[in-house]
Amino acid sequence: MRLFLCGDVMTGRGIDQILPHPCDPTLYEPHMWSAVDYVALAEHRAGEIPRAVPFDYIWGDALDEIDRREPDFRIINLETSITADGIPEAKGINYRMHPDNLGCITAAEVDCCVLANNHVADWGLNGLKDTVQALGRTGIATSGAGVNAEKAARPAVLTLAAGMRLLVFSFACPSSGVPVQWAAEKGRPGVNFLTDFSRNAVAGIGRKIGRWKRPGDLVLISIHWGLNWGYDIPDDHRRFAHSLVDEAGVDVIHGHSSHHPLAIDVHAGKPILYGCGDFINDYEGISGHEAFRPDLALGYFLDIDHRTRRLRAVEMVPFHLRKFRLERASRADAGWLSSTLDRECRRFGHTVRLTEDDALALSS
Repeated sequence: MRLFLCGDVMTGRGIDQILPHPCDPTLYEPHMWSAVDYVALAEHRAGEIPRAVPFDYIWGDALDEIDRREPDFRIINLETSITADGIPEAKGINYRMHPDNLGCITAAEVDCCVLANNHVADWGLNGLKDTVQALGRTGIATSGAGVNAEKAARPAVLTLAAGMRLLVFSFACPSSGVPVQWAAEKGRPGVNFLTDFSRNAVAGIGRKIGRWKRPGDLVLISIHWGLNWGYDIPDDHRRFAHSLVDEAGVDVIHGHSSHHPLAIDVHAGKPILYGCGDFINDYEGISGHEAFRPDLALGYFLDIDHRTRRLRAVEMVPFHLRKFRLERASRADAGWLSSTLDRECRRFGHTVRLTEDDALALSS
């Protein structure tokens, strides 16, 4: 089974403004009052950005790279509310995309949007309900948010023609800025909230997996955790990830929240992506944190042996964000990502090398 995974896809705010059906651009941020200003910041750095762009515009070169590798499933962390209504949460930053712009997600033939993150309910719980309903109308599977706790905890069940299934569970953690009041409850919409990384939490996840898992199924846990900047992997993240593999039967861990890629670990043959970094956003004109190269992004392709349930290969394709569009990164930029991730992955006994076609490959 081949999976395409990426980190945060943030199609609200400035991105929404260049799509064919933008929302009201009014913002409620301390220093920005219009989403159009984020477009202007990016234009100041990169030049004029077209408006009412085709829905595939933001994906740029990524679509050809994904199509060429023919993944069985495409899974993204969609980090925006999809609503034209709602009331902005009093949290400083609020992302939303107009429902009529959902073509920018379907253009990438996304199979599953994980929604347990700190922006899906930026426009209130009604906005969250609009998000789930809008994605449901497209046929895209979702995980991690719902109209009540039971539905928020349900996995997305992705099935191949041969009958093989991938169960995608999604969790949001407070360390990534998810408000505790967003936790879904019996009679209230919200996200699938993970309060801690205790053994009880591992056992609870294992029980949930057991209720859904059939013989031959693969299990992916997508988790929004940790800080935006910095390469350190907290000890409790690593212990938790290993416990999910050892005790809960998890086959792939898809971590995100960091604005740049983090180390990859492989435990008992199972890949652990601690942080995939941002993939699409409107940060292009924002200064600061340049040492982390937030203008670069990675798309992850994981090959899993369905019979042994073990990782066979990880390929990472580097992109450069320019004019709110993904362009294939230069060899120099790909080399920077390769050396950076090689340094970080060596802490876990793995190496990263730059391939002849300017992609990154993980080795143990």
